[in-house]
This record gives sequence, structure tokens and C-alpha cells, in this order.
Amino acid sequence: MMVRQLEYLVALSREGHFARAAEACHVSQPALSAGIRKLESDLGVQIVRRGQRFEGFTDEGLEVLQWAQRVVTDQEALQQTLSSMRTGLTGTLRIGAIPTALGIAAQLTTPLRDEHELVRFTIESLTSREIVAKLNDFDIDVGLTYVDGEPLGRVRVIPLYRERYVFVTPVDGPFAEQASVTWAEAAQAPLCLLVPSMQNRRIIDGYFADHGLSVTPVVETDTVSAMYAHLAVMKLSSIRALLVDRELRPTAGRDGAEAAASPACPPRRPGPGRPEPGVTAHQRAGRDGARPRSRPPAEHLDAAAPGRARGRRDVDGLRGG
Repeated sequence: MMVRQLEYLVALSREGHFARAAEACHVSQPALSAGIRKLESDLGVQIVRRGQRFEGFTDEGLEVLQWAQRVVTDQEALQQTLSSMRTGLTGTLRIGAIPTALGIAAQLTTPLRDEHELVRFTIESLTSREIVAKLNDFDIDVGLTYVDGEPLGRVRVIPLYRERYVFVTPVDGPFAEQASVTWAEAAQAPLCLLVPSMQNRRIIDGYFADHGLSVTPVVETDTVSAMYAHLAVMKLSSIRALLVDRELRPTAGRDGAEAAASPACPPRRPGPGRPEPGVTAHQRAGRDGARPRSRPPAEHLDAAAPGRARGRRDVDGLRGG
């Protein structure tokens, strides 16, 4: 069994197609197929389900694939370590980020680039679920996403910042002069929000649901830039997360939320499994990230016309090791 055969297997898993996997490995398709058959022969198990095209992996093949991903990743790490000993740190750091965290990526890549000028970066905009899948498949090295809401697997969690939510509305709109709006008022406004597959949107929908509300946005998009464009052109409103506390330290049992809650209508506890607003970096590692505690939602959102964003809805940061 050779590492090259394991690389063929990993490429086939990633591409889902024999010809594309062969192209990615810079070999012919017969050479890739022969290498995988040789691997099956060496291990004494069928790894790939074959028909007229690639049909997936057998149960034994899925187990072999997990080991192959580890071996290939470890080999790449060894090569990078040896290379860095000769010429300094090199290679490409692959980063996946949820759309609302893309803006913070430059504050992570710039210091690393300052210290290691040979390092390159690729940054993808992904959903939280895609980030978890790509981390587990070793297709990215770092994920910028919410720590809760999706099973993370075995990763190292590094808190980056907390978020607070504000209601962003046109300067000439009906809410522009208000210091805050209720969730009920926000639900009645014409909204532009991220698509439901985004964790940020699911968090916002959860807070609406806690108040017995649901929303049907005028526009849904998977990019923050498109959202801002529609706010400006169509005069829509939105609910946006603002970054606070960039150097959050892990703490247990700390409730840092502040809200302008009405005494006559006490906030309700979030439902089971409610994601916690906040962003962390996840790296493949040998340790599970800790889960934060839930806390009640605010009864009011601060209203912020463009350029005047301010708010008190601080959500305690995510914790991990």
C-alpha cells in the first residue's frame, strides 16, 4: 500500500467522479482505477461501489477513507514542516467562513502573512454545515463559524468575538428616529435577510419564534454584499450582527447579555438546541469544543440607520478550548 493510492481515494471522495479525480491527481483514469484496485487487493476488502460510474463507497471503504484522509493530511503536514525548517513556513492555508465572518478573515491572515511571507491563503464563503463537513473531510484547515448549532466533531475551538444584533433601516424610514424596535415591529418591516441555510438566519428566526413570530423577507441572499445592496436600492431593512469583544477569553457560566426588556413581558428561554450568536475559529484537532449555555432573547432590538449603528443586545461569546 502506497500513500499515492490513498491520495487517489481521497481525490475520488472529493470529486465524486473517476475522471475528475484522475485529473486532480495528474494521472490517467486507468492509472487511478488500477491504484485503487491495488489498494483493495492489499487490504482484502472492496472499497468502491462500481457500476457504469462511481456509486460511492462500501462500509469498509468509508472506514478506509477516514484513515486515508488522516494519512494524506499528516504527510502534507510533514512535508510542510520539513519545508519550513529549510525555507520558513510555506503552503496554502485553506479557510472557510460564514458570510458574516468574511470581514474578520483579513485580521487573521495579515499577521500570519507578516511573519511568514511565503504562506498563501484561500478563503471560501460557506454555510456552517459546509464548514463542518469540509473540516471533517480535511478539505479546509480553518473554519470561521458559530460554535453551536451544528455537531462540530473533533476540533480545536478558538473564540474570536461576540456579536450583538441591531435593526438596520433606511435613514428616511419609519424606524429611523427610534432608539429601539420590538421584534414584532421588526417582523412587520420589509426585510432582506440571509437565506435559511445560513446559521445567522436560523439564529434570527429562532428569536422571532421565541416571540411567537415568523418572517417572510422580501429578499433572501447568501452574500452580505447583496444584502447591503438591496438595503440601499430597495429601501429594505435588515437585522445585522455587529462585532464586539474581539479578544474573548473562555469563561464558564457567564451571562453578559443586556436587553431593554419590558417588565410586563419577560423574555422566554430559547428552545432546545438554540444556536448561540458568536463566532469562533475551528481547527482540526484532537479535542471537542465546549458548548455555551443558552440565555433569554432580548425583547427589543436597537434601531440603527446606516452609519448610526448602536445597540445593547450583546450576546455572550462562545467558549471552547
